[in-house]
Amino acid sequence: MNERIVVAKFGGTSVADAGQLRKISSIIHSDPERRFIVVSAPGKRFPEDRKVTDLLLDCYEKAHTGKSFSAELKQVYLRYREIIEGLEIDFPLEEEIQALENTLITDPQRDYTASRGEYLTAKIMALYLGFTFVDPAWCVCFDEDGQLNSAMTTRTMRASLLPLQHAVIAGFYGADMNGRIHTFERGGSDITGSLAACALNADLYENWTDVSGLYAADPGIVENPETVSYMSYRELRTLSYMGASVLHSDAVLSASEMEIPINIRNTNKPEDMGTTIVRHLPHGVAKNPVTGVSGRKGMSVVQIEKVMVSDGSGFSALMLDILKERSLPFEYCLTGIDSITVVIRSELLDSCREDLFEEIRRTLNPDFIGVRDNLSLIAVTGEKATESSDANVRVLAKLTEEGIEIITINQGAGKLNLLIGVPEDRYEDAIRAIYEIRQSISPKSSSGK
Repeated sequence: MNERIVVAKFGGTSVADAGQLRKISSIIHSDPERRFIVVSAPGKRFPEDRKVTDLLLDCYEKAHTGKSFSAELKQVYLRYREIIEGLEIDFPLEEEIQALENTLITDPQRDYTASRGEYLTAKIMALYLGFTFVDPAWCVCFDEDGQLNSAMTTRTMRASLLPLQHAVIAGFYGADMNGRIHTFERGGSDITGSLAACALNADLYENWTDVSGLYAADPGIVENPETVSYMSYRELRTLSYMGASVLHSDAVLSASEMEIPINIRNTNKPEDMGTTIVRHLPHGVAKNPVTGVSGRKGMSVVQIEKVMVSDGSGFSALMLDILKERSLPFEYCLTGIDSITVVIRSELLDSCREDLFEEIRRTLNPDFIGVRDNLSLIAVTGEKATESSDANVRVLAKLTEEGIEIITINQGAGKLNLLIGVPEDRYEDAIRAIYEIRQSISPKSSSGK
């Protein structure tokens, strides 16, 4: 019988100081199936504190422009010195910091410098636990243009990790064939954890952070929102993309392809079961038709009108080609008989607004182009809902009852997956209204604290 494998990733707040690393040790040793550990760089210890990665990036920026970075590098050194002394281990920190300093002086590289937080944390954690340290530069494979080579990464990670009984892997980075370090975007340690889980065909991927799972709504807007016990991969990807920041949306994609369950847990409250992300609900688990609600401000709606744009002339395709050629991503696009509506992030639109509109006029000769700014986009997800559910009707009715203007609506077919555009100044009101509807249709066993 094969041993179960659990990959556990610990985020920045979970490794912020020696006390947090001791908590991690207790969590790992409480379950022998937690054999492969992925760590981030130390995050903030208190609100005014700075993340180690931010300090490292300051070092790079100053080195790159020929300025002194000694003060920032000393802060990095002191953070790790405090951790090492708190754990009472013998670690060659001076040698590691000297190597980083030499690189910053002779050949400053942004990604290499940014990656040293995860690198040092993983080496310290491996020493403290008595596990093998695995440098992702050996097995997380990037092409020279900085794109992840997923197929090669799966093969090399499997070859690197399977022979080991226990390992600590640094998150956030890898390397190309020439050994040059490349990083993921911020939050990328989640992706490293997911890649390791997939390479090992793990039974579970745990993501340990500072909250006990995913809230059904932003706790900064809704007072004491419920923690969702179970949700689907697609629901989490939607909520993460729209602003729920517990887990990087790309990490969900890798695990979902292998149908590896993801469990979001709280390092400071390990007794809480958190949120489990699965493809199918366990038998007998009741689920709310509305799983959660999240959103983004800073959106603009572009409306293009032309008589009979849907008559097969390719008008819509030409519009999308214009956006593609400009590498201008959009949140969604709706077409009608005489119109196309595109929702775009305002910050992206602002840099090219006049040029874009001029190209649309020249290429498509529309009857009208209009734009509305100061829009917020809200995602209401719920894969348990079906065509017969009235959850979507009740959500829209509640917004109308509250006097909240609905500017755009996009609904996925068959199941509740609404994207609703409302004015930015009513964003918080809309979130609270939708959450109120969620609670009114909540089965008692759908979620837990």
